[in-house]
Amino acid sequence: MQVSIVFVVIAFVSGLIIGLLILYIKMTSVQKKLKSSAGYLESEKLIKETLQKELKSVYQAKETIEQTLKQRLKEAAILNKRMDEDILLLQKSNDETEALLKAGQPELHALKLQLIEANNTVARLKGMLAQK
Repeated sequence: MQVSIVFVVIAFVSGLIIGLLILYIKMTSVQKKLKSSAGYLESEKLIKETLQKELKSVYQAKETIEQTLKQRLKEAAILNKRMDEDILLLQKSNDETEALLKAGQPELHALKLQLIEANNTVARLKGMLAQK
């Protein structure tokens, strides 16, 4: 009877050791997976932070470009307005000069019209060259 009790105790102890060994192996495996998951999570956080920084820099660049373009648009509008005013003044001046020349000296008036047309042609050609 003592021998059977010893066998029972040996079987119990060996079963306990095997169970603890299996539990240790499983726990080690779970810890490795946990470390792997933590590393993956950390890399995803770093990627997210990097993308957020890039997005912020792209947004700032977009804002800067928009502000620059708005400023250029305002400057162009001011320039257009000034050019329109200058054109109106020149037309008024030309009309007055034309009326005076036509009344006083018709030949000089004809020459003046030819000179204006020549200047307009030169300006158009310069504009076409500047666009190319």
